[in-house]
Amino acid sequence: MVVKVYGPVKAACPQRVMVCLLEKGVNFEIVDVNLEVGEQKRPQFLSRQPFGQVPVVEDGDFRLFESRAIIRYYAAKYADRGPNLLGTTLEEKALVDQWLEVEAHNFNDLVYTLVLQLLVLPRMGERGDVALVHACEEKLEKVFDVYEERLSKSSYLAGEAFTLADLSHLPGIRYLIDEAKLGHLVTERKNVNAWWKDISNRPAWKKLMSLASDY
Repeated sequence: MVVKVYGPVKAACPQRVMVCLLEKGVNFEIVDVNLEVGEQKRPQFLSRQPFGQVPVVEDGDFRLFESRAIIRYYAAKYADRGPNLLGTTLEEKALVDQWLEVEAHNFNDLVYTLVLQLLVLPRMGERGDVALVHACEEKLEKVFDVYEERLSKSSYLAGEAFTLADLSHLPGIRYLIDEAKLGHLVTERKNVNAWWKDISNRPAWKKLMSLASDY
């Protein structure tokens, strides 16, 4: 059974799902959704995702949305395939969940705002809010300081193994470095930079980046 992933291959949240599927060796088909023309808000898509957001996956008769719920599902469904992305002990699993929550609430919201102000609005002919950009960048500096401290004690956010906690950061950090040109937030921090080089060189992520370059 081939999993259908609805969403643009270059968008951050679909990428979170696709790299998880690649890590687990799960075959998937990309069903493109054109966000620029608002396809995600049309009735056909809303019947799959009532909030009009990407991605959605269809796995046979099973449908699921929200990227972090999706990656948790596939990491559990294919626990015996590929790397263990969930942790082994109860404590390890709790740490994975903890850092996934950090990514969702302390990291992702700031990246989303920066991308919106620096990239999306200008493409629409609108000016971004410079003060808001600076405020988000300052907050993100503090977030990365926390990461730097954590990564001075372990190779990955949840411990000594790559997990969903690390995987979930891949799309957002790529946007910061390649699109928003804020790579100094990563490169100026020794441990964060080493961690980023490690996780961004995983074969699954490199394969996804190659796939995205074809679109």
